[in-house]
Amino acid sequence: MALVEAELDKRWGETKLEPSLTRIVTLLDLLGSPQGAYPAIQVAGTNGKTSVTRMIDALLTALHRRTGRITSPHLQLATERIAIDNEPISPAKYVEIYREIQPYIEMIDQQSEAAGGPKLSKFEVLVAMSYAAFAEAPIDVAVVETGMGGTWDATNVVDGQVAVITPIGLDHMDYLGPDLTSIAGEKAGIIKKAPEDPLAPRDTVAIIAEQDPEAMDVLLRRTVQADAAVAREGSEFRLLSRRTAVGGQVLELQGLGGVYDEIFLPLHGEHQAHNAVVALAAVEAFFGAGADRQLDIDAVRAGFANAISPGRMERMRNAPTIFLDAAHNPHGAQALAATLTDEFDFRKLVGVVAVLGDKDAAGILSVLEPVLDEVVVTTNGSPRALPVDDLADIAVQRFGDERVVTAATLADAVETAIAIAEEAGESGEPVSGAGIVITGSVVTAGAARSLFGKDPA
Repeated sequence: MALVEAELDKRWGETKLEPSLTRIVTLLDLLGSPQGAYPAIQVAGTNGKTSVTRMIDALLTALHRRTGRITSPHLQLATERIAIDNEPISPAKYVEIYREIQPYIEMIDQQSEAAGGPKLSKFEVLVAMSYAAFAEAPIDVAVVETGMGGTWDATNVVDGQVAVITPIGLDHMDYLGPDLTSIAGEKAGIIKKAPEDPLAPRDTVAIIAEQDPEAMDVLLRRTVQADAAVAREGSEFRLLSRRTAVGGQVLELQGLGGVYDEIFLPLHGEHQAHNAVVALAAVEAFFGAGADRQLDIDAVRAGFANAISPGRMERMRNAPTIFLDAAHNPHGAQALAATLTDEFDFRKLVGVVAVLGDKDAAGILSVLEPVLDEVVVTTNGSPRALPVDDLADIAVQRFGDERVVTAATLADAVETAIAIAEEAGESGEPVSGAGIVITGSVVTAGAARSLFGKDPA
């Protein structure tokens, strides 16, 4: 596994994007077009993609379908990206799949370089491995999360009969465009006209989460171009109610096929409740549910009850309570801040923050400042991480000198945050109800999971 990862890490990283699907299409053609062997639900957007993808997978599993799932990036181990039957493939299987298709990968590399182009990117190779593994399993349906964009994302060689767009915000602007309109245009690329098949005619269905008006306009124009049916959150489906419960929340959802009540979701935050209704609508659309056809309510309840989303407001320990969250842009930080404010009553809250250098660290910290009493800034160990001193300078501008502490490593930062959380108050006794949240990056969340001994999931 380590050898394969070392080989893959020599390729283009995932933050590089070229407007071409030629290499991945050619590779998959050599492999027999495995992505055409099963129907697919494809998910794009800026925030909530992974959670929605995992919820869709959990619902399909509860409805007795064998699933293949692609998510990215991974938190701890690359095998998380390729899941079959709602479980990551084993490291041995990961290596086996790579070695099986390696000769074809090298063939495409040679052809591309001979034409003056780059080798296949790491992400392209992982996508090919995923689609090949799904065909070999075989699966009943693929649930595919895009990488950065949509139109030119390597996953977009699949014909998703259901295209899901989660909320779109400003992220990866160097590659996707300078504004919401441009970014929405890239994400909208997964909404494609259904292939003409006289033996099995079908429509593409677009499931669209709540969006800013300018993004929604772009998405709806795309549905018209693709002749796709469309269902919008707040119109054709919606979150009716939610209440906080032990270990999560209880939801009432208006789906495409009716009302689904008493849905326990073991995830925190209003944003996850909205993700849940988007996932429900996607699964309903896949099965053709509508006004006169509702999914089995017991299966829906079971699916949501089994949904997990590692690294998303995930509790690591108690006393003090420690959560980690993969928020890596201001939009994600807003959802995190709202959850911490609405669902918890911490009397003292300390943040541990490490951010990658290409992210909006100032925006993230500005959003978190009102909910954090103090912040410990650090690095997550990635070569792309913002240096601690640079992050500290940004934090001081938002928090002031007295509320910012630095730590050289994530482990040191967590230890420092625990000490701060357990400091005695004015009475001389430790402050009860103290909490810690570790955030700023998917990489940070993954490193924290490993630090606390959590297995990849």
